[in-house]
Amino acid sequence: MADTAENEEAFGRPGASRGATAFPKIRFVALLENGTHVLWAACMDRYSVDEWKLAEAVIPALSKGMLCLADRFFPSHKLWKAAASTGAELLWRTRSNAILHPDKHLPDGSYLSRIYPSTADRRRDQNAMVLRVIDYHLDNLPGAEPVYRLITTILDHTQAPAEELAALYHQRREIETAFDELKTHLRGAQIVLRSKTPELVKQEFYGLLMAHFAVRGLMHEAALEAGEDPNRLSFCSASVESGGLG
Repeated sequence: MADTAENEEAFGRPGASRGATAFPKIRFVALLENGTHVLWAACMDRYSVDEWKLAEAVIPALSKGMLCLADRFFPSHKLWKAAASTGAELLWRTRSNAILHPDKHLPDGSYLSRIYPSTADRRRDQNAMVLRVIDYHLDNLPGAEPVYRLITTILDHTQAPAEELAALYHQRREIETAFDELKTHLRGAQIVLRSKTPELVKQEFYGLLMAHFAVRGLMHEAALEAGEDPNRLSFCSASVESGGLG
């Protein structure tokens, strides 16, 4: 955002090897609807606020009938419990060295395990939450990690086999495409937010989200009329056309 004293005081800026970075920054976390690429339930704050804390603010927007995908940065007992309590199903990646002892091996290669709020709870085997673990490899893919590990609230392997969930999880990266649309194509490459006061920064940020929502909404309607997948449409072309209509 604009390099003003007010913005720096309100939002802070990242550190650098020598001094600090050129501009203050905000941090935000949002949910993405994969089919339409619409970002929603976004929460922003100063740069120093942890993504876990921001995630706690957006998770209540989940509800029954949804499947939430998340990167391996997010899994914790507290966040998992909060997300599961919404009624949504979860499919999150976790660290390959996470302690998840098998309780029951399932025919599809996955297994049931438990997570605990603390090491003390683990030792006493109390306050556990049951989940399902899926370990898999990506063969013949340069740069692939040795093991990918997913955890899910879907305990029934017949309802969602491990192979299907492993393939589905990679759609999580759709949010990276949405971030690129928002931060590069819609805002403009290398262009900072123009607002010079914190209140206007917030207004501009949510205005960008609304503009992204509007373009993606139009793309979704056009895709439905044409019988196409919205992912096959060009965001850049659509945003130019939408701007022309404005």
